[in-house]
Amino acid sequence: MVLNDVELSAIEYTTEKLKEEGRKEVLPLKADVSQIKEVEAMFVQTVDRFGKVDILVNSAGIRKDAPIHQLSIEKWRAVMSVNLEGSFNCALVASRYMIRQNYGKIINLSSPFFYAYSSPSWGQVNYLAASAGLEGLTRALAWELGPYNINVNCVSPQFIDTDMTRESVRGMGMYLDDFKKMVVSQVPLRRMGTVEDVANLVLFLASEESSFISGQVIYVRGGP
Repeated sequence: MVLNDVELSAIEYTTEKLKEEGRKEVLPLKADVSQIKEVEAMFVQTVDRFGKVDILVNSAGIRKDAPIHQLSIEKWRAVMSVNLEGSFNCALVASRYMIRQNYGKIINLSSPFFYAYSSPSWGQVNYLAASAGLEGLTRALAWELGPYNINVNCVSPQFIDTDMTRESVRGMGMYLDDFKKMVVSQVPLRRMGTVEDVANLVLFLASEESSFISGQVIYVRGGP
């Protein structure tokens, strides 16, 4: 298993936790996914250690919220380069290895750009545009890579209790408890989602139990 982050310190705890749970083969790496050369180096190190690449989970994402009339080109490019181009870079390099072995699983993590229960939040033009791009990328890759026995799917969570959600709530000038009450009133399952809810779906898509599922965008948001 390989864990990657732009800062090694961000994955040190997870690496140690996995080793304590019995996963001895955990390789933490540092790479900026928006930089293709760093991505290529990351995969070289992965193959040198494990010999192949079977599963890719694209989960890198940032937010730089601002209303459109105040959105700088720097904030637009920052989000697009990490969220969309970063996923493309990783899929591009991973596919080279997966095609050779005629097998692979690629799972992109996105965010709903059409919200089921409310209008999209103001100030997220860059974030939602990148999310829409990820859904298109997923479907295009599924068509191209399917003949090589490579499944490509997208997981799109909403209303998940994460650090990014908490930061976004603060940015909206809300308290987390008030936000949770709003979510409970709008989501059919009457609760916020957990990281485990998302991880369980990713694990399923990475398994052989999902071998005939490809090109799909699956929402994790407690309702339709």
